[in-house]
Amino acid sequence: MRVQKTVVSSKALAPMSAQIKAGLMGGAVLLALAATAMGARAETTITAHGISTFGELKYPADFKHLDYVNPDAPKGGEISEWTSGGFDSMNPYSIKGRAAALSSAPYESILEGTSDEIGAAYCLLCTTLEYPEDRSWVIFNLRDDVRFSDGSPMTAEDVIFSYETFLAKGLTDFRTIFATKVEMVEALDPLRVKFTFKTGIPTRDLPQDVGGLPILSKAQYEAEGLDLEESSLTPFLGTGPYLLDSMKTGESITYRRNPDYWGNTHPLRVGTNNFDAIRIEYFGDYDAAFEGFKAGTYTFRNEASSIKWATGYDFPAVQNGSIIKAELPSGEKSNGQSFIFNLRREKFQDPRVREALGLMFNFEWSNETLFYGIYDRVTSYWGNSFLEATGVPSPEEVAILQPLVDEGLLPASILTDEVVMPPASGARQLDRGNLRKASALMEEAGWIVGDDGMRRNAKGEVFRVEYLNDSASFDRIINPYIENLRALGLDAVLTRVDDAQMQSRERPPNYDFDIITDFSRTNYFSGTELKQYYGSETADVSAFNKMGLKSPAVDRAIEVVLAADSLDSLTTATKALDRIMRAERFGVFQWFKGSHTVAYYDMYEHPETLPPYALGELSFWWYNAEKAAALKASGALK
Repeated sequence: MRVQKTVVSSKALAPMSAQIKAGLMGGAVLLALAATAMGARAETTITAHGISTFGELKYPADFKHLDYVNPDAPKGGEISEWTSGGFDSMNPYSIKGRAAALSSAPYESILEGTSDEIGAAYCLLCTTLEYPEDRSWVIFNLRDDVRFSDGSPMTAEDVIFSYETFLAKGLTDFRTIFATKVEMVEALDPLRVKFTFKTGIPTRDLPQDVGGLPILSKAQYEAEGLDLEESSLTPFLGTGPYLLDSMKTGESITYRRNPDYWGNTHPLRVGTNNFDAIRIEYFGDYDAAFEGFKAGTYTFRNEASSIKWATGYDFPAVQNGSIIKAELPSGEKSNGQSFIFNLRREKFQDPRVREALGLMFNFEWSNETLFYGIYDRVTSYWGNSFLEATGVPSPEEVAILQPLVDEGLLPASILTDEVVMPPASGARQLDRGNLRKASALMEEAGWIVGDDGMRRNAKGEVFRVEYLNDSASFDRIINPYIENLRALGLDAVLTRVDDAQMQSRERPPNYDFDIITDFSRTNYFSGTELKQYYGSETADVSAFNKMGLKSPAVDRAIEVVLAADSLDSLTTATKALDRIMRAERFGVFQWFKGSHTVAYYDMYEHPETLPPYALGELSFWWYNAEKAAALKASGALK
């Protein structure tokens, strides 16, 4: 399950708010004999320091620190980054208001993942967890030294309160799914909490689902009359290593490291949280933010603009070495960035229309002309990973797809055809071959070109499509696509809105858009969050399923993914789901980089070998005070 968290970038926050995956681990196994009035029966209970979806955990119970951190990293200094728009709330768990960047940083969960494993989670707020082989329940044995930032102890009562609060007041899509999972939660003693799951449902993910919930302070929440559903500048009390220090609403926000943080010596925390302060500066547009970086207004930049990466870093601070420009390795899967269609609108319900619109985006020309060749095409919802569907379906995939074909939920061609791939285009912006294919599809769908060159349906309505965008730097990328759509006979327009309007129009309950850019989210070992992202039951309330996908075939395939009980079966089920989702064509894949392109003032250092699944600059990088002093002495940094 997932709750909404506002971040600067998923890469930056991965170690701080790790997404908890599902699974079963091989740990210390204790045999417990339970006697009842009906007779004695044996039940195997697993007690361990963590849990893994499949196979063994990488780190043993007595590990001292994560492999990818510097355990002797110095503490101190500040790191600062930028983000766009503004904020008016410190509540990251509500769709009301605009939550500040990193507003989820003060909160921790019972379990936490790492950046060098897939599907693993370790005890952070617990010493051990207990669960049976069928994962029908889980007990968390909580640590007795965990403290909220005000010094008050965290207990089972806070865990239960947090669960009940998120169930009652969390995001609607989260509540819809989570309510079907837990039968009962109870405090066995002040430091021992048990979740019992409902019967008849897949349980593989459930220990991690409940272990991944943020833990709030019941006492503070009730004493201050807080409300998880409402926008507020009063942050909830958390147990995390960082606290709100200061803010200028809509302009900047600073978090400071808690000197009394309970977990400084925890193996998951050794060598992390090294900065005394993390500051986020807000800018109205990308160009202004870049100029701010050059002027030293902030000190670390994860560059997302290809043109700036290729041509913008020729200023003196880079040339004299005051700023480091680096391309660092990344093993992450592609990000799923896509143009997505609002399927709630009748004009997008015909798959031929969606396919036609996809044919009009020329990635090859864009990459060569606009991106300086630094991007690869996103091709899959699990792209750049072993879970991506390729070629024709395997016999194992066919076994999943065949019943859906037999019930009329999928065309028979999906059993034999190659998986849907983004169309290739030629060297010119407007690929004439793709234009002809798209024109034929639009005509088949009933959108005919009139004497004025515009396409209309039988009612005489012009096909109008509005691309909604809140970033001026994106205009140069979107405008050629708009021009191509107009060449197809569509009344295509680009509408620029500010950050507040964008959030209001793309979120529930409004969903007031035709096309936007969004990240089609998935995890390596996906679980019940798929229902939040792509399930029919949450399509009209979800903050994640913005396209409004309601596909019975996708819903059924998600259930197969959830029921998978081995890595092989999960891989097969995920590939089948990927194949179905790509056939739906509810979006047009964009692009991704297989590396981190970063620039920063030369006062930060990082471990020689970065983990495959996170850049981690806000977590396990550190500050070099001598280098910082030299920068200031030279005038490169104020």
